[in-house]
Amino acid sequence: MSPLKVLPSVGRAGRGRLYVNLPDGQAVAWYDRQANRISVLADDQREAILAALRPYLSGTVSIGPPPVPTAADLRRLALPPDADLAPNRPGETLLGELEHGPAGTRARHRLRQDLAAQQRMGDVLEALEPDGWRTLHCVPLPGLGRIDHLLIGPAGVFCVRTAPGRRQRAAVGDLLLTVGRAEPRPDPRWTRRAAARATRALAAQVTPALAVVEASRIDVAPTVRDLQILQPLTAPATLKGAPTTLKPPDVEALYALARDAGTWLAG
Repeated sequence: MSPLKVLPSVGRAGRGRLYVNLPDGQAVAWYDRQANRISVLADDQREAILAALRPYLSGTVSIGPPPVPTAADLRRLALPPDADLAPNRPGETLLGELEHGPAGTRARHRLRQDLAAQQRMGDVLEALEPDGWRTLHCVPLPGLGRIDHLLIGPAGVFCVRTAPGRRQRAAVGDLLLTVGRAEPRPDPRWTRRAAARATRALAAQVTPALAVVEASRIDVAPTVRDLQILQPLTAPATLKGAPTTLKPPDVEALYALARDAGTWLAG
């Protein structure tokens, strides 16, 4: 019998999977580490598949044919690559701006700060995936720019705007965010507008959220009640502790809809 190769998935959409391939590259099984399940495509290779995966297995593993695709799976599989937002990295557009954008030192420094904040918050949000959350980055909103992070999970859907705190005091008001002595930014107002647009596009309630990264302190005006304030260190506990409003099938269906760029361009 030909030896099998175990390879990790490539790209965010296949995160958590190990693929078992024949020498010619044909897949005969995959192991979903989050679900702890082996999906077998070639039953005559079952023993060889188990032998190849044995070093990677832990706990009680279920084995069987691939699960029947849901409507969300079918929608995802039908997406052309250039319409799928799932592979977007945190700060994807800022990476391009740094490479081809303004040459001024101050402008590039500001871009690097924004990029670092989006990457830091993106990593925090992606770490919630084992708990049933899904994250998209750089979601296009014609006329408004891009949503930094769209978070979908048990506690609902969140439109997250990210701002660097630069280890200074941040003050969040109804309309403006002020960090240190810098010029106030209209982030609270922007994320409300973006969340309203996302609510229409997804036909589901979307909560506006503002993530302030690495601030020494955050003061929130008492009149700010509709805006979720997030920080990297406390966001996981805040989101996991929120009341459950979406069941897993609802999360996957909304994620499949949201990752299609046409959903946002049509809006």
